[in-house]
Amino acid sequence: MAGKDYYEILGVSKGADADEIKSAYRRLAKKYHPDLNKTPEAAEKFKEINEAYEVLGDEKKRANYDQYGSADGPQFQGGAGGFGDFFNGAGGGFGGFSDIFSDIFSAFGGGGARGSRVQERGEDINISMRLSFDEAVFGVEKLISFNRIETCKKCNGTGAKNGKEFTTCPDCKGMGRVRIQQNTVFGTTIRETVCPRCNGTGKMIKERCEECGGKGCKKVPAQVRVKVPAGIDDGQTIRMRGEGNGPAGQGIAGDLNIKVMVAQHPIFKRVGTDLLFDLYVPFTTCLMGGKIEIPLTKGRKTIDLEPGTLNGTVVRVKGKGVKVLNRDAYGDILVTIKSEVPKNLTKKARDILKDLDNKFDENDFPKVKEFKGKMNNLQ
Repeated sequence: MAGKDYYEILGVSKGADADEIKSAYRRLAKKYHPDLNKTPEAAEKFKEINEAYEVLGDEKKRANYDQYGSADGPQFQGGAGGFGDFFNGAGGGFGGFSDIFSDIFSAFGGGGARGSRVQERGEDINISMRLSFDEAVFGVEKLISFNRIETCKKCNGTGAKNGKEFTTCPDCKGMGRVRIQQNTVFGTTIRETVCPRCNGTGKMIKERCEECGGKGCKKVPAQVRVKVPAGIDDGQTIRMRGEGNGPAGQGIAGDLNIKVMVAQHPIFKRVGTDLLFDLYVPFTTCLMGGKIEIPLTKGRKTIDLEPGTLNGTVVRVKGKGVKVLNRDAYGDILVTIKSEVPKNLTKKARDILKDLDNKFDENDFPKVKEFKGKMNNLQ
């Protein structure tokens, strides 16, 4: 240990009192504990911090260190290596590593030997629900049935007969969690885990509940009324908190996650909150213009097609698409105009079109004229 400045390692002055040293150690231990800090340098730094506190946290060792530059002074007793004594309560007036690590793990949800048992949470349930296109667009309320695990009412989740035939676990003293000391190349560390003897319940059952067989829970059929919001889309999930599986004992239930599967529409293709579809129109309507009728999510609407509308033109009907989730706003309907020519022409129709074609000159078709010009330039 000689040659290291333990005061500098803990970031305190040589005149620091016991509370200052303890506070500095607690702060640094939280920051560099290998279970909480996964950086490569954390383990070595944590070992160094423990080494410094091993000395400065003990009145006799600190006196030796201040006088001789080493804790191995005349009053030193015991071996110089390892941290086992300090995790077991050594440390003079500082209360020992045990108390400090109890505080550290309590801050991160571990509870410590003096804290309360961590509340269990049941597992989530994942199911799917099929909706029609209209149900997804306008919203709907559905009653769904499924199976889930619920806390046994007969034993109140204890797993014991009448909820009373149990004793406190002797290993964890009813906390449901125990601390395990481990010796590693970086020193001795303590981690908190679920008590293996009582499986985290804090109780030992003397006589099992007949209803649940000592599990504290059982699978039962359940029904939940789901309010599907207007505008939900295929693949999205509705989360219903607390409607999932109950815990294996006492605690809180998990969530019910409902994945939505929406049926396709015969005309519309949905993209976000917009609805798209192709509208086939006689080429004569595109040529001369006119009124055309289109479908909406509810009802129909008549729109005006301008004369000379080209094939592939997109007409946007604003605010008639799908509702935006949780907002008073709507997407649009985008209509792609597809100009259709007749496949079979009668002789009379051909004669009329031929007569019409003769009435046009080259300037009536500027794009055709332009393309011909480019081809001519290639010769």
